[in-house]
Amino acid sequence: MSKFQIISDKNKKSSQIKNLLLKKIKLHKFKKENLIIVIGGDGFMLQTLKKNKNSNKQFYGINSGNYGFLMNKFSSKDILKNLVKANLVSISPLEMIVKNKNNQTKRSIAINEVSVLRQSRQAASLSIKHGSRQIIKNLVSDGVLVSTPAGSTAYNLSVHGPILSLHSKKLSISPISAFRPRRWKGKIVNDKSKITIINLNPNKRPISAVADNLEVRNAKLIIVKINNNIKFNLLYDKNRSLQKKIKIEQLRKETS
Repeated sequence: MSKFQIISDKNKKSSQIKNLLLKKIKLHKFKKENLIIVIGGDGFMLQTLKKNKNSNKQFYGINSGNYGFLMNKFSSKDILKNLVKANLVSISPLEMIVKNKNNQTKRSIAINEVSVLRQSRQAASLSIKHGSRQIIKNLVSDGVLVSTPAGSTAYNLSVHGPILSLHSKKLSISPISAFRPRRWKGKIVNDKSKITIINLNPNKRPISAVADNLEVRNAKLIIVKINNNIKFNLLYDKNRSLQKKIKIEQLRKETS
């Protein structure tokens, strides 16, 4: 039987939760196969998922950070019951393939979003396609964001992108401070789409491409698509599922 594992961020609150949890686990002889308990914030969870992308484990996050959208709230009283009864959600990440101005190719995965950002004082000048279809010939902006449903309430929401339902099978393409065309609000595309972003002026208007928190500078061509070969199995408390959290954010947006 494969034992569960606890991975904790290096801060006081995470350590306190870990110690409490270890005592309860020992006292109740708790056992669960294939489980990784992650104690930290959203950033720490994203980092842990990427490190364990080929493990086929289940991940239960306990929030010790600020927002903790991908995490569960810690309850000292109910934690073991919550672990046993947690619901499973499987999500696939985006794959980012970047060719830089020296024609070097770099790859990374993103669970929340891929952001393409201007690298200098000059606005970015971008052409965007999905498949063979042109979405926009020349977007002059601070950049553009491609978001998964799981990431649509994060950076994507901050740039006024749409919130996507978890099982919508869609991706959101949202401009960041669009200058021309000023009123372009972005596009929602099928998650089977291959999105191609081209820097139309790499010498004068350099850009960087960021997958969650990994940055590739001086990008010339960026391809973004869902990688269905990777599945992250996330566990959520019954009354605080990821779908429910997204739905709450959608309702908040509609009433704000």
